[in-house]
Amino acid sequence: MSAQGPEFLRFTGHRNFSRRLTISTLTGRPVHISKIRSASPTNPGLAPHEVSFLRLLEAVTNGSSMQISYTGTTITYHPGLISGTIAGQGATEGDVILHNIPDTCARGVTYFLLPLCLLAPFSKAHMNVRFSGPGVITSSTETGDVSVDTFRTAILPLFGLFGIPPARIELRVLSRSCAGPGGRGGGGCVELRFASQRIRGVAYCTGVSASNNARMIHSAREVLNPFSADIHIAAQYDQAPLVPTDKAGSKRRLGIGFGLSLVAESSSVGVLYSADVVVPPSGGVVPEEIGKRCACQLLESIAQGGCASQVSASAMLILMAMGSEDVGRLRIGREIIGTEELVGLARDLKIFGASSWGLRDVEDDTGDLVISVKGTGVGNVGRKIA
Repeated sequence: MSAQGPEFLRFTGHRNFSRRLTISTLTGRPVHISKIRSASPTNPGLAPHEVSFLRLLEAVTNGSSMQISYTGTTITYHPGLISGTIAGQGATEGDVILHNIPDTCARGVTYFLLPLCLLAPFSKAHMNVRFSGPGVITSSTETGDVSVDTFRTAILPLFGLFGIPPARIELRVLSRSCAGPGGRGGGGCVELRFASQRIRGVAYCTGVSASNNARMIHSAREVLNPFSADIHIAAQYDQAPLVPTDKAGSKRRLGIGFGLSLVAESSSVGVLYSADVVVPPSGGVVPEEIGKRCACQLLESIAQGGCASQVSASAMLILMAMGSEDVGRLRIGREIIGTEELVGLARDLKIFGASSWGLRDVEDDTGDLVISVKGTGVGNVGRKIA
């Protein structure tokens, strides 16, 4: 009699879809997710960005299998080995996996980048992926995704705390794009290669006047100058990408807009705070307002305290839970630990077999908490077998 495989871990709803599949892949535990937008009368089941994420998982793993119901409201996922970029197995151009995102996608490219970076340290081979197509949005989005600039400057450096040198991680922005009409579509191109003492930032424009950059920078500095003299915000201008239309041979400019990404680094090594604001796809907001909003958002992030911002806390806690069988500690602000996202993460990790978190107050007047996390020792299974 053949041995039965591990039982499915069962979840309901579409919330935290990518995170649950990422942890499933890291732990090797199959999952069953049901009632995915089952109450929606017009768009039940998986959304375009979730289908695209499943294709990405299939490309960077070997042996993964998934079954989706006819209505798309139920999925079962058996994770395979995290293989990375291997010629003839996902990689179609040299040592790079080409992942095309459709124009119906309403999520930023960082929706795909963060899970990929969590899988990369446990991959059998290096992880090189290029995101292209009419749905690549490099700016922040109204759905909560940060821009590629914030991801590169506020999240990737934190991997150095887990023994991954920053020199081994490279994020190339080959073409920029804001969200198109209705918040969908972009046309950018991004390539990931994984081998408050000062404030830095990037003001970017695609397909609009470059003077918008100077206006955003000026209004942001008006807010931040009283707090720090070491402020440098770079300006980046790109032509809006050409995207094919329904008419044969015709193209149009898509992804027009502008935005600002700011990162503050404290005097403590590795402590970063970030903010990200982009003009809505419908427009109607002047550059000065974008700069002021982003600066105020950065000050709010700093005021929340701790050593991890709301943007990076989930990634750090997942890496701590998947790391060596030792206790790691992370200082975090009380407002951040009480968010729905981190409470849901703690519950998901518990279901996947990780230890519960320990919490204690920091002995000062900041109100911060210290989270103690015991690693599960997932290790790099792929390289052990190879």
